[in-house]
Amino acid sequence: MDKLLNIWHSTGLYHMEFGQLIMILVGLGLLWLAIRKGFEPLLLVPIGFGGILANIPMAGLADSAIGHALHYDAELALHIKALLGLDPDVTEKAVMQAFYNAAPDVQSQAEYIANQGGHSDGILYLIYTVGLTTGLFPLLIFMGVGAMTDFGPLLANPKTLLLGAAAQFGIFAALLGAVGLTVSGIGINFSLADAAAIGIIGGADGPTAIYVATKLAPELLGAIAVAAYSYMALVPMIQPPIMKALTSEEERKIKMEQLRPVSQTEKIVFPLLLLVLVALLLPDAAPLLGMFCFGNLMRECGVVDRLSDTAQNALINIVTIGLGLAVGSKLSAGSFLVAETLGILVLGMVAFCIGTATGVLMAKLMNRLSKEPINPLIGAAGVSAVPMAARVANKVGLEANPQNFLLMHAMGPNVAGVIGSAVAAGILLNFVG
Repeated sequence: MDKLLNIWHSTGLYHMEFGQLIMILVGLGLLWLAIRKGFEPLLLVPIGFGGILANIPMAGLADSAIGHALHYDAELALHIKALLGLDPDVTEKAVMQAFYNAAPDVQSQAEYIANQGGHSDGILYLIYTVGLTTGLFPLLIFMGVGAMTDFGPLLANPKTLLLGAAAQFGIFAALLGAVGLTVSGIGINFSLADAAAIGIIGGADGPTAIYVATKLAPELLGAIAVAAYSYMALVPMIQPPIMKALTSEEERKIKMEQLRPVSQTEKIVFPLLLLVLVALLLPDAAPLLGMFCFGNLMRECGVVDRLSDTAQNALINIVTIGLGLAVGSKLSAGSFLVAETLGILVLGMVAFCIGTATGVLMAKLMNRLSKEPINPLIGAAGVSAVPMAARVANKVGLEANPQNFLLMHAMGPNVAGVIGSAVAAGILLNFVG
């Protein structure tokens, strides 16, 4: 019987907490959305599966050696607390904070104690440390996105850059909303850095949201990433009602003139010029835009097709797997099932809706002031959900006028939105970071 009890006490079922069970169900829900509904499957599949792995008791796949020892080994936990000069009854979170603030030699001793007790860093923890703590994965994703992006529609109609800028208003609206929740006294507390990281959700740019969160609010990474990619996946459901509410039938029927041809020279010079101008004015945006422009240059220069193909396919696929698993590792019950998570989800939705609305309203204004007709629907593509937002604008336009093809026109503000979100991220990192 003692042997049987020892086996039972070592199982995950014995150590299963209610919060972990809830998060496993959340992970299964994300997998259902990705597989059954087709919502961003390339990221929701690894994120959902990573979330399930992160909440399996005793496995420690998302834990550091120290965290696993503190949670599951009471005797070693006392040794580690004593080494850090802490009282035996302090919380696990306080111990981890003290560990990260300790001197390197003390950290090494604590890790040695944990390792000798049979505890080691989990695979998800290692992926997170290598890929997200350093900011490597989001930057490589941006390089791949740049290699898949055609700046032609933006160069053919440069004023659509204003639509990409207008759609970023949601970012700063969400930032103010997060600050408002904190001062409202309802129990949700966000620092200014947290508010800035949450605001980036409004740009509908997953890699940028993850990059900023790892720099400003790593403890909120899981909720921010899930919100960002969920709303990107829900673009076909969220945007059309807003677009139709803010435009008339006549405006949605507006046909735009055919775009002019863009030369290869323009396409080569533009990413170089963009990088130099932004990097000189806002160096904090240089990492994101630098990788984006580098990927685009490989695409357009025509002499490194193998590198461009690798960035567009093999590399971005590998990084996407690592990024999804790393984000899923942060969906632990202790960090996700809190009031702040609900606030993040609500603010993200509000930011995305505001970004869509301001893009449409800016397009309406430009249509009134411009000599050439501009369909206000393309303003909704100013958010960074490339190319889904552009396809939605084209679909709504076709519903109003079957001869109205807006896809290439909408790709201009769509690409501009990627640039705008990266610039907004640089501004927030500069002022808040």
